[in-house]
Amino acid sequence: MTTITTMGPVCFKILVQAIFMLWLTMSQYLHHVKYVSAEFWCKDSEKLALLDFKSGLVDDYGVLSSWERNEDCCHWRGVFCNNLTGHVQYLDLSGLYDNPLVPNVGLGYTARRLKGQIHASLLELKHLVYFNLSYNYFPNTHIPQFFGSLSNLEYLDLSHSYFSGQVPPQLGSLSNLLYLNLEDNKLDGSIPYQLGNLSSLLYLSLCDNVFEGTIPSELGKLSSLEQLCLGGQATFGALTVDNRGGQWLSNLTSLMVLDLSEVINLNNSYIWMQIMVGSNLPHLQELHLESCFLSDHYLTKFMSNFKSNSSSSLRSLDLSNNYFESPMIFKWISQVNPNLVILDLSVNSLKGPIPSDFGTAMTSLQELYLIGNRFTKGKDLRSLADICSLMELSLMENNLDEELATILQNLSAGSCSGHSSLFVLFLNMNQITGEFSGISTGFPSLIQLSLAGNRLSGKIPEDITLPSKLESLSIGSNFLTGGIPKSFGDACLNSLSLNDNSLNEELPLIVNHLSGRCAGNSLQELDLSTNRINGTLPDMSKLIPFLEVLKLNENNLRGTIQADYRFPSQLATLELDSNSLEGVISDSHFANMSKLKYLSLSGNSLTLMFSQNWVPPFQLEEGILLSSCKLGPAFPKWLQTQKSSLIDISNTGISDVVPNWFWEKLAFPMPMDVDISLNNLIGKIPNLPIWPSYVDTLNLASNQFEGSIPPFLSGVYILDLSSNKFSESRLFFCAYNNATIGMPISILSLSNNTLSGSIPNCLSHFKSLVYLDLSHNKFKGKIPTSIGSLLNLGILVLRNNSLTGKVPLSLRSCTNLMRLDLSENKLSGPIPSWIESLHKTLTMVSLSSNHFHGSLPLNLCHLTNLHLLDLSLNNLSGQIPICFKNFTTLAQISTPINVSLRFQVNIGGDIIFRSVNYMAILMWKGAQRIFIEKHLFLKSIDLSSNQLSGQIPTELAELFGLVSLNLSRNSFTGTIPSMIGRLTSLEFLDLSRNQLSGSIPSSLTQIYRLTMLDLSHNHLAGVIPTSTQLQSFSASSYEDNLDLCGPPLPKLCKEVVKPPLPPPQEDEDASVLSLGFYISMALGFATGFWGIFGSMLVNRRWRHAYFRFLNTLMDHIYVTIAVKFVKFKRRLTGLQS
Repeated sequence: MTTITTMGPVCFKILVQAIFMLWLTMSQYLHHVKYVSAEFWCKDSEKLALLDFKSGLVDDYGVLSSWERNEDCCHWRGVFCNNLTGHVQYLDLSGLYDNPLVPNVGLGYTARRLKGQIHASLLELKHLVYFNLSYNYFPNTHIPQFFGSLSNLEYLDLSHSYFSGQVPPQLGSLSNLLYLNLEDNKLDGSIPYQLGNLSSLLYLSLCDNVFEGTIPSELGKLSSLEQLCLGGQATFGALTVDNRGGQWLSNLTSLMVLDLSEVINLNNSYIWMQIMVGSNLPHLQELHLESCFLSDHYLTKFMSNFKSNSSSSLRSLDLSNNYFESPMIFKWISQVNPNLVILDLSVNSLKGPIPSDFGTAMTSLQELYLIGNRFTKGKDLRSLADICSLMELSLMENNLDEELATILQNLSAGSCSGHSSLFVLFLNMNQITGEFSGISTGFPSLIQLSLAGNRLSGKIPEDITLPSKLESLSIGSNFLTGGIPKSFGDACLNSLSLNDNSLNEELPLIVNHLSGRCAGNSLQELDLSTNRINGTLPDMSKLIPFLEVLKLNENNLRGTIQADYRFPSQLATLELDSNSLEGVISDSHFANMSKLKYLSLSGNSLTLMFSQNWVPPFQLEEGILLSSCKLGPAFPKWLQTQKSSLIDISNTGISDVVPNWFWEKLAFPMPMDVDISLNNLIGKIPNLPIWPSYVDTLNLASNQFEGSIPPFLSGVYILDLSSNKFSESRLFFCAYNNATIGMPISILSLSNNTLSGSIPNCLSHFKSLVYLDLSHNKFKGKIPTSIGSLLNLGILVLRNNSLTGKVPLSLRSCTNLMRLDLSENKLSGPIPSWIESLHKTLTMVSLSSNHFHGSLPLNLCHLTNLHLLDLSLNNLSGQIPICFKNFTTLAQISTPINVSLRFQVNIGGDIIFRSVNYMAILMWKGAQRIFIEKHLFLKSIDLSSNQLSGQIPTELAELFGLVSLNLSRNSFTGTIPSMIGRLTSLEFLDLSRNQLSGSIPSSLTQIYRLTMLDLSHNHLAGVIPTSTQLQSFSASSYEDNLDLCGPPLPKLCKEVVKPPLPPPQEDEDASVLSLGFYISMALGFATGFWGIFGSMLVNRRWRHAYFRFLNTLMDHIYVTIAVKFVKFKRRLTGLQS
């Protein structure tokens, strides 16, 4: 087996830290051996300096709790001193180091431990050699310039700490510096050329910032540099390479790792690439060129200009997220860098067959990543079967659409006798079909296999054999049925995931099969969630005793969990939510589960009944989800012992006062989501002196909380207090009005309370708000002008209050506003013309049930993204502007509406994407209806109950996507637009109670989706057009149109009746055609033709009357036949049923 010699950025960083730790450990050992009799080694001046430094910091975690004045600072946490002099030399305050309370796995972010200001007293630490301040939280803080005066520094790590501003050029004075890490901050501006003076530097990382400008050529003076990371700037920055060919790069002859990812103009220079992959950098082992806009065109030009020997040292090459399409890239790599060990070509657009000689040329390749490309057929990958050294292959997120057996056959049909070296194979997130079989034949050495997210179907064959070394198998998110074959129990699996399929076997049988010869003792993770598995819970503590993760949620499990039931004692994660389990869970069920960290029992009929002073043996730090179980009526006291990041005890029958210790938990410095909604929690929330700055979501909705909303809750990021009895909000909004920093809250719902008085004009410090719902309260007075300071606001709902006055002009500053609902108030004045300033984002406007007057402003027509406009129940007058046809979103039928509001929330310094569960109250079919967000695809215009007049513009018929159109209770005149039938998406049409005249357009019969129609109380005339839809509505849809007739109205239309013809008389001489017969026929024809048709040719009125008679006759015949045919068809259908 080939040994990987590549040293990545993380490995190099750990190596440097290990060297420093070894040096300091030896120093500390000598300190204790030689000077055990000494009491204090710390210098007083340095102790005071550290205490001053501490005073400027906010220490939520108690990291600096050992920094006491009466203690030797050399024994403080993170502080190490020289064993001879007592001077502080080592200061390690990394937020990532030794942080067991806040795990970095599964939460999506790491809590930052220290924040605040960095005191200049650190200048007193003149002997400081090592300073690590990484993984902390210093937003809007510049790197102090005085760091450049810590002249003895050899190691400086400020990474992942949200520093902003420019890198101080004073850092270039640290001549002894070996290690400088500033990656993953918010640093901007240009990279200071003074960093080129750090002649001893071995490690320099400026990755993942927002630098711009040209990389300074002075970095070429860092001849000892072994790792250089400048990538990751393109998202917001614009870092470029110089136009002089990058000759300075060739001076870095010691370079081992180079990262120039996202350098935006690297694709314009061929000399840079020649230096990097050529022989100029003889020790380069790892090269990252991710997202550099490289393409096939660039590669063609480069190959024609390549004039250097290729690098023999390069072992790892990252060309992911570029624009390569053809297999040319494989040919180039095999020619230039055949010794590669790791190759990443993910997220390109590669397709077609990989060249056949690529596999035989890459004799050292061990890891190949082709994620997110466009490969479709297994034969295109056949060359990979010839890479006998390949250990890991990832083809996830391609377009592979063949049967699994075909793809596996192509990947194993090379010269390597069944890919005996391949340990890891990822084929997930493709469109692979067929059954799950044939794995062990082609890949006998597989340790990890993922086929999740494909289209595998059918039952897993009973005789299937898994590779003997397989430890992890993931085939979730497919269409597999049946159960798990007994042969799975013979494999020594550690992890098995079959989630999100259609397995429907009994759980006891499945577990019995898995408890076979090997899996029963080796299986640690089992995920069978989101299937149709039924049956009861078997005794897993005996059958699969070493399980650490068990996920059986979202199945059809039933039955009662007995009092003597025991779960596997090693469980850390237990998910049984969304089943039909019953029974009483007590202390004894968890007696032996000290390792449990995540418990989810939501959505069952379980009762949790613990002894009064029960102290759980576990610490559920990752999650407690007990929604819809029975916990009450008392608030569960045992929760006081838990420090969990996720608590959901909603709808659990608790009728109690929330104890103070629960509110105090919100101040614990770890990310938290808390949901105690849908209970009967009562009383007032105390105004505690805490600040829940790490609480992500707090849901207190649908309870009986009352009184004033305490201001400390404004420290939460997502807060739902809806459907309670809160009566006062001024303290909440205004308590921190003079604070120097803004409130972090991003989503706030106070709807359905009894809040009264005016909306406090203290909103300017809530600049992070993206969602504000104050609807269904008792607010009165004007909308506060400070609402215009909410520049990130996406949804504003003030419905159903008693607000008066005009819509404030300041609201036009909220240029991110997507949905505006001010309906059911007493607002007045004209519709604001400035609303056009929101044209880029505004999609929903509801101003109904107010006192707005005046005409519809033409500025409304600039809201091209609008898909819902409700101005009903106002005093608006004038005509509908013709420019309403500019509502382009309403004109599109097939374009889906993005009703999900996704936004960024800054939680503890980390940008997290969230979405809002938004509900809209809309008029639908004559009544108010609540539309949940995922069903909110309604495209609607409602102008009903106003004083609008004039004709209905024919241009409205161009809004093809309209689902609902309500123009009722106005004073519209003229006819219904004849082309209204083009609105084929219409389900609701109400034109009632106007003064419309003329006939009903026959084009209405083309709207097949129409389920509600009201044309009543107008002046319409003529026959109701015949169609399945129009005749299916009740007569009330057409009533009070005096001249309207035809079904379903009882009034029949008048028919023109012809006089009966006289019976024919037989002529005795009829058989004889005499001369008199022909003479009579000629005279009759001349008289009849010229007497009638001749008269019509001369007299225009007679001519028109005659043809009108013919048209009426034809219409009568057609309608009669059509009605009888429909009745016959219905009668026939009834007989068949």
